[in-house]
Amino acid sequence: MKLALLPWTLMLLATVPGPRCIAGAQASCSLRCGKQDGLCSCHPTCSGLGTCCEDFLNYCLEISPSSGSMMGGKDFVVQHLKWPHSTDGVICRFKESIQTLGYVDSLNQVHCISPLLYESGQVPFTVSLDNGRSFLRAGTWLAAHPYKVSESEKSQLENETYWQYYGTSDTMGNLSLTWNVSMLPVPAVTIELWGYEETGKPYSENWTAKWSYLYPLATNIPNTGFFTFTPKPASPEYQRWKVGALRIISSKNYAGQQDVQALWTNDHALAWHLGDDFRADSVAWARAQCLAWEALEDQLPNFLEELPDCPCTLAQARADSGRFFTDYGCDIEHGSVCTYHPGAVHCVRSVQASPRYGSGQQCCYTAAGTQLLTWDSTGGSTPDRGHDWGAPPYRTPPRVPGMSHWLYDVISFYYCCLWAPECSRYMRRRPSSDCRSYRPPRLASAFGDPHFVTFDGTGFSFSGKGEYVLLESSSLTDLRVQGRAQPWTMPNGTQARGTGLTAVAVQEGNSDVIEVRLPGGSRGLEVLLNHRVLNFTEQNWMDLKGMFLSVASEDKASIMLSSGAGLEVGIQGPFLSVTVLLPDKFLTHTRGLLGTMNDNPKDDFTLRDGQVLPPNASSQQLFQFGANWAVPNTSSLFTYDSWILVTTFLDKPKHDPNFKPLFPDGITLSPSQAEGLARVCENDRFCILDVMSTGSLSVANATRNAHQLHQDRLKSLQPVVSCGWLPPPSNGHKEGLKYLVGAVVRFGCNSGYSLAGSETSTCRADGTWSTPTPECQPGRSYTVLLSIIFGGLGIVALISILYMLLRHRRKSNRTMWSSQP
Repeated sequence: MKLALLPWTLMLLATVPGPRCIAGAQASCSLRCGKQDGLCSCHPTCSGLGTCCEDFLNYCLEISPSSGSMMGGKDFVVQHLKWPHSTDGVICRFKESIQTLGYVDSLNQVHCISPLLYESGQVPFTVSLDNGRSFLRAGTWLAAHPYKVSESEKSQLENETYWQYYGTSDTMGNLSLTWNVSMLPVPAVTIELWGYEETGKPYSENWTAKWSYLYPLATNIPNTGFFTFTPKPASPEYQRWKVGALRIISSKNYAGQQDVQALWTNDHALAWHLGDDFRADSVAWARAQCLAWEALEDQLPNFLEELPDCPCTLAQARADSGRFFTDYGCDIEHGSVCTYHPGAVHCVRSVQASPRYGSGQQCCYTAAGTQLLTWDSTGGSTPDRGHDWGAPPYRTPPRVPGMSHWLYDVISFYYCCLWAPECSRYMRRRPSSDCRSYRPPRLASAFGDPHFVTFDGTGFSFSGKGEYVLLESSSLTDLRVQGRAQPWTMPNGTQARGTGLTAVAVQEGNSDVIEVRLPGGSRGLEVLLNHRVLNFTEQNWMDLKGMFLSVASEDKASIMLSSGAGLEVGIQGPFLSVTVLLPDKFLTHTRGLLGTMNDNPKDDFTLRDGQVLPPNASSQQLFQFGANWAVPNTSSLFTYDSWILVTTFLDKPKHDPNFKPLFPDGITLSPSQAEGLARVCENDRFCILDVMSTGSLSVANATRNAHQLHQDRLKSLQPVVSCGWLPPPSNGHKEGLKYLVGAVVRFGCNSGYSLAGSETSTCRADGTWSTPTPECQPGRSYTVLLSIIFGGLGIVALISILYMLLRHRRKSNRTMWSSQP
């Protein structure tokens, strides 16, 4: 979203601080939300500027809560809406097509109920107060992946594993369900089973996803927050549903009524509702399902070919945050509870789904930091035909968040691995990716007063005041990253002769615009989506247009773009630090303060006109280089929602020519001063510069820490050589699960076979193994023969006999040598 300067400037000139409304056709926000032209504004910035139309909040809606599960059933209040006290009803319309009935409470507040959706992310909605004759009011609802909403918003399956094994060997009895009564404040409830399926020819236009109401488990029971029952096999007409969820609704609603206030459980394998044939012999039943899945899988396109290779090491996987993100099912930060990946301590998933098939990669790692592969362990990482987080445009298979993954990757794992001993069939069709073609991303950072480390490793400082292009890649994906730098006020109230980043904004192509900034007078980051401040009290992960956003703490935001580029913005001291990661496809396609990414640091100081400053450019020359990359007014991504920002940055040149920083090459230190600074900063030159420019040791220490974090991540992202998986010999085994350079794998044979070939193989620096896997040929080795001959004696007796034979041989030799002339 590019900000059109002229309409905005005219609007600002026509208004003064303070809310006001000017009569006329453009004095209302009806059907004008987001617009900033006209006599008053309906843009999100108008609240801070005092330029909103009088009816802004009546048409540009704010809601609470603002998010909920994509399964629907969440009641939210439309705040500030003026109810006209008419006899007409409230209708809420989502995505221009899905309508739900709203209502007005005893306080005259308007409510909507979120619908069941097949997608996650920002969902536009409108509200009608006249029974659907007009929809003049607009807002946005955030639909979240069911596993990313608070547990208090869902009903809970007590001992969920027991539910999903019910009917297998020795797993019977009662099942129990709990929920938070305050989330559904009604006297009596109905508990229903819903099933999920995807029908039609795979990867065709008639491939559709559907949730269906099946049958009630209980009707009109007291709303106590607890329910227990003994499952009975479902009627045959419901047996085709193997995956589903329970829904709890008010008993005032009819069974299966769509889009009413509800609490849902997590989706799960419906073992407990399957038929008598499953309970009679669950292994045989599951084996038949596994074989049927295997036959279908072999008819589908090979999705593995377009998946990215996994990072080689755990350090790389955690550092490559633009392309990979923690798998919540196996997280080292939360105790490494890896139920489906025994032997792993951490797994990551590819952030973006594959372009054609909407598939996802998974990568798991051992405590030693190396990959855990399915060829070596059933706990190895398995790729997904349906990405767990779904994929735009969502709604259709296999791109439905969570559910497509369940049908094509999870329930089949139950069939083959958990309910039947056929896991080798599953692993053959979901093999782990090795890392031989993985290439770590390139890294660049900005931090402190501000200091820059380019993608090619050039370090320099530029203390300009203004808004600057950190990175642009117009020739590839139109990626733009901009930074705002402002002076720091020292504790004594004087302005330092240095600046630091206070805001960072990013957009790629026609994606949403994200801005991360330091708010005045409060702690933590402030994150804006398309110029509107976001609230993270409900969700810390958002699926957005062209990107994902994660705000795991109040001082760090991660942005993952569809190109594989990633940004991390955090607080370091009084300033922001920003880290940018770019995959190799951006080589030769970057410009700006973070340099030209081409493995040539000599051209990192390239001006807009193509002129290149020398690598040893002076501080004054680098200041001119930075000023040259000031953001043009017509392409600013920043939000100007206060008069201070308007007068400081919007109405003035993007680079302030009147601000004069402290140039380091103009400072002379005495030997004792230089020694003291070196000791405090541990010889970090950026830290030393910040002590001189700000006079603050805390600022300097924050700079040193930020620089160290950059160096640590750079180390984690160093390329490593992998020789790929090495199989064990047929009729034999191997020792060693590491396949990186220097790793040694040892081979052995089963009883009755002897080794033909080398006992070891070493991964060499050129990515090849020193020897191939040897063969185990029929026959008995010397060791095997000895064990047979002396089999009844035991290992201690065998060693004793060998020792006595050796002593006898040595004594005979000595006698022979002493008798010679």
